[in-house]
Amino acid sequence: MICLDMNFRSEALNGNAQLTLLLPDKAEGFKTLWLLHGLHGDHTSWMRYTSIERYAAQYNTAVVMPNAQNSWYADTAYGAKYFSFITEELPALLKKRFKGYSERKEDNVIAGISMGGYGAMKAALTHPDRYGACISLSGSLDITRKNRPYSLPMWQGNFGFSLESAAELEGTREDLFALAKRVSDEKKAPPRIYTWCGTEDSLLAANDAFSNHLTALGIAHVYETSEGDHSWRYWDDQIRNALHFAFGK
Repeated sequence: MICLDMNFRSEALNGNAQLTLLLPDKAEGFKTLWLLHGLHGDHTSWMRYTSIERYAAQYNTAVVMPNAQNSWYADTAYGAKYFSFITEELPALLKKRFKGYSERKEDNVIAGISMGGYGAMKAALTHPDRYGACISLSGSLDITRKNRPYSLPMWQGNFGFSLESAAELEGTREDLFALAKRVSDEKKAPPRIYTWCGTEDSLLAANDAFSNHLTALGIAHVYETSEGDHSWRYWDDQIRNALHFAFGK
């Protein structure tokens, strides 16, 4: 595969953007995996800690790994629109620069770990017509019902609220539970959903709750748990299962 490290000016971010891109050797008619990093990660994380290049090559799949800082994949209050960057600006860039890129729903899969699992699910439920599948590994799927935000200054900078508790995000466009209900209420066809969380992961309860919520709404999904904590040791293994779910025949 071809590996490109890209630096360019982003209109959505109003500044420099960083992106690692894997392109298959057969660069025509490929599918695309949008692969999001977790909190304190960046566009290099998946390449540094997993064998994603080798895994993606099996499916003739491009992999787009953007740097979203610690934005929680939001259009932030400080002006950097990371959600728009990933869901609007980057697809337009790929369409313009790479003739093999397909905009078809069935040719696009979005995935991520931890904060990136949240970002992937938010993108998929906000734009269910754009992604054929959504994958969350150890996703922070319930950011609105915690007693305390991860970091109050981070929350205020990203979401623009003078937050005393994360519950103030409940029901907003950042709330995955509310987004899933809207997809159900509007009778939209959701992407195929795959979630995994380790049994020793502190986010297990949130993943359980989100799976139960999808079941109650009648949204089909695959939810698996197995031995594992919140670490790359398990994500490297689980991304292979997820790719088989998304692209396997």
